[in-house]
Amino acid sequence: MTALPAPAPFRPAPAQLGLIAVTFLMWGGFFLVIPLITVHFVGELGWAAASVGLVLGVRQLVQQGLTVFGGAWADRVGPKPLILSGCLIRTLGFAGMAFADSFAGLLAASLLAGVGGGFFDAPKSAAITAVTRPEHRTRMFSLVSVAGNLGMVTGPLIGAALVTVGFRTAALASASTYVVAFALLAATLPHTRPGVASGRGLAGLWAAARDRRFRRFTLVLIGYFLLSTQINVAVTLKAISLAGPGATGPLYGLSAGLAVLLQYPLLRFTERRVRTRVALVAAVLTVGLSLGLMGLAVTFGQLLACVALYSLGTMIVYPTQQTLTARLAPPGVTGSYFGFSAISLGVGGALGNVLGGSLTDMGTRLGLPLLPWLTLMAVGGVTALGLRWALQEVPGREVAEGART
Repeated sequence: MTALPAPAPFRPAPAQLGLIAVTFLMWGGFFLVIPLITVHFVGELGWAAASVGLVLGVRQLVQQGLTVFGGAWADRVGPKPLILSGCLIRTLGFAGMAFADSFAGLLAASLLAGVGGGFFDAPKSAAITAVTRPEHRTRMFSLVSVAGNLGMVTGPLIGAALVTVGFRTAALASASTYVVAFALLAATLPHTRPGVASGRGLAGLWAAARDRRFRRFTLVLIGYFLLSTQINVAVTLKAISLAGPGATGPLYGLSAGLAVLLQYPLLRFTERRVRTRVALVAAVLTVGLSLGLMGLAVTFGQLLACVALYSLGTMIVYPTQQTLTARLAPPGVTGSYFGFSAISLGVGGALGNVLGGSLTDMGTRLGLPLLPWLTLMAVGGVTALGLRWALQEVPGREVAEGART
């Protein structure tokens, strides 16, 4: 394959550095407190695990639902007001968790946290697109992903240290990270005006839904997000079966640590040599293959090797998927397209949570331990073929633009 010319130098501006730093704060603050909710309310206060699971599930449902509309609202008012509002609302949500002493109180706080996330998820991607030149977007989304993974590594460590002081302290510390994020973005992120195509209600969402190419792209990606959820479901269950409950620390540490260390250089290497569409299909195939190989792992070390391969695939998918979403969106409705794309994450994540556990139970019951892993590998293959089909109408020049310029 012929090597593509080296991309132009990328020197992040203050707005881009602010978005990278804010992503670290948001992920770090989120993972500082979310793992502790079950520990505190179930382990310390003796609440039913089902009630806490319901609270967490409602938060995710609310956040993913609002994300679809958050992008459309960003097209009308600009992403900055929505991101700032989301930071403040999530601050109230996590601070409310610190003082929650009843199911209703915890549910209300969790709902606020979900609403805040729904306000800033898609608008943040729209803001990244607005302040970054097209040829640099893949690298920018990669740096944002690295910052998020770094937050996912450090957040639980800080939370574990603070929980010795008390859950309230940890929850308030988590809330404070969103106050810092608010101040940082208020100072560094410009207010980008809505585009001319974004003046009427949810017209941008309707445009995304009617865009046959983008609709196919979004729906096919449900298969990938079904696979990406398995790090929290089938892969975790396999790790615990091989090495006990303590296996979750090395498992998540390896996945997030590899992303922090390798994602940006791996992406730079890939974008110089492989067209974006090809890289996305190959990455999804890698994720599916790694899950299939996990079924053959008989030691924890072998499983971790498969997780490393799995992580290499996921490192490529996120920035290329975000870059293609930005590239396929017409001017003025970028936020709506990012909001519509959240459907794949919401549906795929929900299906993945259900399917991963169900297939594992079914494989055990039928005496077919390879059943979940072969099924997941097949999903990866079908998804990769689906992506080739969904993007076949995209001109080669358009798909590879970010890699060549």
